Amino acid sequence: MVEIKTNKSLAAMRESGRVVARALAAVREKAAPGVALTELDRAAREVLTEAGAGSPFLDYHPEWAPVPFPAVVCLSVNDAIVHGIPDDTRLADGDLVSADCGALLAGWAGDSAVSFTVGRARPEDTRLIDAAEEALEAGIAAAVVGNRIGDIAHAIGQVCRGAGYGIPDGFGGHGIGRTMHEDPGVPNEGRPGRGMKLRHGMVLAIEPMLIGGGTDDHYTARDGWTIRTLDRSRASHAEHTVAITDDGPRVLTAL
Repeated sequence: MVEIKTNKSLAAMRESGRVVARALAAVREKAAPGVALTELDRAAREVLTEAGAGSPFLDYHPEWAPVPFPAVVCLSVNDAIVHGIPDDTRLADGDLVSADCGALLAGWAGDSAVSFTVGRARPEDTRLIDAAEEALEAGIAAAVVGNRIGDIAHAIGQVCRGAGYGIPDGFGGHGIGRTMHEDPGVPNEGRPGRGMKLRHGMVLAIEPMLIGGGTDDHYTARDGWTIRTLDRSRASHAEHTVAITDDGPRVLTAL
């Protein structure tokens, strides 16, 4: 069942989204060669704590995971696509980092992700990150009243495939509201005109994930959480929480 949010609820979700945006900004500001991933997680925690927000990531334990997630932000480096666990690994010059963070404030969730490079960026990494952002923008542009989920999926997929990148099957966006994961699912590839019709008050987390090597193949690492590219090529991830409104899509996780 999809909960249709009131305008008051959308305003509350915007506040939660601002917290997420500030947390990701803190992560990005902290990232530098020699900095441990746990330090980036600590930076995000401080933002959530200062805002009086909880974390929908911390201790999240879906049935497929061997242990609860131990951090407030997923940090996926280089060939990690999503769900990377912050540990004592130190960033190196040229690393590509995808940071995914959520917040729970006043009973409402926000979820967003951004990819960036540390130090000197490789041109191919810049292109990969830019393509994820372009795919996200295309998905958001398709998130209008009267369109369908398939229109969002098709818009994202066209950008990803057109740039020659792979799309990891089984991962994508989702509804969001009182909890981080709600119906409907939002694939990153699909046929236009298919799926649930979009209505004013729906809120979706739209999140393209791209594999730089061009294949869709991936695997789950030994920690049971981190999803990595099978060919060891790098990956990028971009995400915003977006409200569907009669006035057009409204990004709730922008600064």
